[in-house]
Amino acid sequence: MLHGDVGLELAARVAAAVKSSLDLDITPAEALIRPSSRPGADYQCNAAMGLGKKVGRPPREVAAAIVGALDGTDLIVEPEIAGPGFINLTLTDTWLTTQMEGLFSDPRLGVEKTEHPRRIAIDYSSPNVAKEMHVGHVRSTIIGDALVRLLRFHGDEVIPHNHLGDWGTPFGMLIEHLIDQGFNAEHSISDLNGFYQEARKKFDADPDFAERARLRVVKLQSGDEETLRLWNELVDESMRHFMKVYQMLGIGLTPEDNYGESFYNPFLADTVDELEQKGLTEISDGAVCVFPKGFFNRDGDPLPLIIRKSDGGYGYMSTDLATVRYWTGERGATDLLYVVGTPQSQHFAMVFAASRDAGWLTPDHNAVHVNFGSILGEDGKMFRTRSGDTIKLIDLLDEAIHRAAALVQERSELDEADQAKVARAVGIGAIKYADLSSDREKDYVFSWEKMLATDGNTAAYLQYANARTLSIIRKSGQTPQPGTPVILAEKAERDLALQLIQLPAAVQSAIDGYTPHKLATYLFDTATAFTAFFEKCPVLKAESDELRASRLVLCALTSKVLTMGLDLLGIEAPTRL
Repeated sequence: MLHGDVGLELAARVAAAVKSSLDLDITPAEALIRPSSRPGADYQCNAAMGLGKKVGRPPREVAAAIVGALDGTDLIVEPEIAGPGFINLTLTDTWLTTQMEGLFSDPRLGVEKTEHPRRIAIDYSSPNVAKEMHVGHVRSTIIGDALVRLLRFHGDEVIPHNHLGDWGTPFGMLIEHLIDQGFNAEHSISDLNGFYQEARKKFDADPDFAERARLRVVKLQSGDEETLRLWNELVDESMRHFMKVYQMLGIGLTPEDNYGESFYNPFLADTVDELEQKGLTEISDGAVCVFPKGFFNRDGDPLPLIIRKSDGGYGYMSTDLATVRYWTGERGATDLLYVVGTPQSQHFAMVFAASRDAGWLTPDHNAVHVNFGSILGEDGKMFRTRSGDTIKLIDLLDEAIHRAAALVQERSELDEADQAKVARAVGIGAIKYADLSSDREKDYVFSWEKMLATDGNTAAYLQYANARTLSIIRKSGQTPQPGTPVILAEKAERDLALQLIQLPAAVQSAIDGYTPHKLATYLFDTATAFTAFFEKCPVLKAESDELRASRLVLCALTSKVLTMGLDLLGIEAPTRL
């Protein structure tokens, strides 16, 4: 039988043994099964210490009772009790080789689909129309795309929504300025970026222009034909730019995934009306506000969500509440994920609290701010150009590909066309993996030297490890076949096999905490285990045909795991490097 997650299987058996020997019901999670760092043991059960306190018996005695009732002859060798009551568990070679042979024929490599799929709406990327995407957009875009891939593989229905900044006062300013300048439909995104900055300066310095800009917003919101035509041209040019960036990054967002601020505009009045009817609003300085409980400023005053301004207009707080109402009420989403930077944590906590009070979020809903830290330069400050300007994202991607091209050319015998494809995969992979291999909640330092290194925890290291496995198979002149007996004659073989069967646990861990770095860490450990296997266990010059065939299967399985894992992170795994 092929088990998805061996840790869960061991936990289920320990839980059954606890019930049998101690007459206590515990969940598999309470069995506290962890991979072991102790030589000779694969896993460790730490449940006896806590259970000893519960039943009033010494932990070692409890551990002995669990071991005595443990059904594991097909899975583990004789368990060992160590220290105050730890139970060391070692998988049998027979079970482990059976798993290897089963994984080879399983397209999902032991990762089971969920039996309880959720309908998940995920907000990520969210650039601003009429502005070029910059390095500040990279984390939301990359993390969001990885989560979409992981959750879909898990079996959930995932609906991406790109919450574009495409409405409100900024567009009144920009459209009015473009009319003054004489709008040219041939303007590029770079032109629009400059025009936006000019419009902002005029808005701040010229009261007449500011008033005209505000009136232009009213025309936009009321559907004035000429204003909407100009606005649509701004959106179209911006989308051409966004899609170019997404295509370079290998991001799955499409124009059909756009749910900008403009999309929610028709829902704002009804959202406010419903909050008023439910008695959740107060008037503060002429504005309609919601004051979620438990949120205060530094002076101890309650913090508001301003849902309608004193002039009757709406802001992003209104839009974010309308978004929750729309996705749970109109689209039936069970989960709302917002991949947005950590500085917005309090805002989302307030939006979620107000949405629960309004009944838009129920106990059956799951709303999560998937927050992330900043990208820092090697000086420890916010990552910028040497002149202090914001780094354009497309320039960053071009430089990554250029740097990777030099690396690939130095190490590869591929022809020029293939080198270009591989350089793109290595360069883009380097940027994505540097982000995804870091704990998303923490800041990380952007370093070209580190992220393009072919050793250490980098995409290039994983990509080269995968290419090496396939190179060995090509040189063998054989195709590893299902049903080939796997032989674990050396420790390095067994260590690699043990690592390969942990893919399901790594994928689930990345999903449970919305933490792609846990999958990245697993893939690095797998590549490291393969490197040790490669150095200590000759494949092409194995001592026998049977051992050679077995080691080719381990090479093929390693490639399958690395390729699948990298794909779940949105990173290509070239077959040749």
